[in-house]
Amino acid sequence: MMLGNGAGMAVTMMDLTDPAQARAVDAFVLGHADGSPFHRPAWLRAIEQATGNRALLLAAVGPSGRISGILPLHHVRSRLFGAALVSTAFAVDGGILANDQRAVAVLATAAQTLATERGGLSLELRGGPAPGDPWQRLEGAHVGFVRPIAADDEAELLAVPRKHRAELRKALANPALTVEIGRDACHLRDHFHIYASSVRNLGTPVFPRHLFRAVLDHFGADADILIIRESDRPVSAVLTLYHQGRVMPYWGGGIADARRLRSNELLYYRLMAHGRARGMTLFDFGRSKVGSGQAAWKKSFGFDPRPLVYHGWSADGAQRDIDPNSARYQRRIALWKKLPLPVANLIGPLISRGLG
Repeated sequence: MMLGNGAGMAVTMMDLTDPAQARAVDAFVLGHADGSPFHRPAWLRAIEQATGNRALLLAAVGPSGRISGILPLHHVRSRLFGAALVSTAFAVDGGILANDQRAVAVLATAAQTLATERGGLSLELRGGPAPGDPWQRLEGAHVGFVRPIAADDEAELLAVPRKHRAELRKALANPALTVEIGRDACHLRDHFHIYASSVRNLGTPVFPRHLFRAVLDHFGADADILIIRESDRPVSAVLTLYHQGRVMPYWGGGIADARRLRSNELLYYRLMAHGRARGMTLFDFGRSKVGSGQAAWKKSFGFDPRPLVYHGWSADGAQRDIDPNSARYQRRIALWKKLPLPVANLIGPLISRGLG
């Protein structure tokens, strides 16, 4: 499907069910300095499989037939939050990935055409180069946290600021706390229980259980789960992605007792060691809302925030209301926190799949 051409290149819709096309896209992402897991066919297909949000991938192709840029998208639909084309759904990064500004321009134009053809949808690009006018520049809401992984465990411990290091030492001195890493059904079960409890307490609908299985299946060895146990009880857990030297803890949390046990501190410290053993060099702590407790916690762990810039477009200038700081969203959060966990786990996936 051709969606436009210009600047000596054409924009086409890639078929991710075609192994050859999927490999070509993956090779482009893995060979690009700004590529992320969220640009990869593995992410697009896992999200589509688990949530029903259709994956669409635009590619700018030059006369030689080689890919010069891509824009991965999900068509996210929700009765509560509206519909949009998002790059990419459930991700903290994404956006246009291109070799030059010519490819950026033709992909941005093709995305606008696609959004119009699909009923006048808005577009949300989470990162990437600025598409230019008439796109909105969205900044000031989120920050990211990345720093190098230290040379060994002792150096890693010393990289943590003194106050937080004291908390971590208490966890390290607790013989009941052990670490386990895997990808099996038991790891998924324990991770989901911990994650579901954690996000319900924050007022967020839990994602579908099979989303985590789909991500592990599609990413293979590039994803796993790390669990901290107190004796046999799982108390903290995180599902992590590994990409081009980066450790990217993505979906994690702890039970109510995690604060007392300092098991979340231990969770990420052990993950740093695990990443080092895998040959990783950077620890990417993901994004947090500016001014949030989560952002403050990451900073106290020795990470400096860096602003994240997103981009948006719609024909009428309107965007979806998915800002947790909005008054309407805050009312939803307050209500969600009051739900019993079984009820939250039952209806949460039906809501969260439309958040994207």
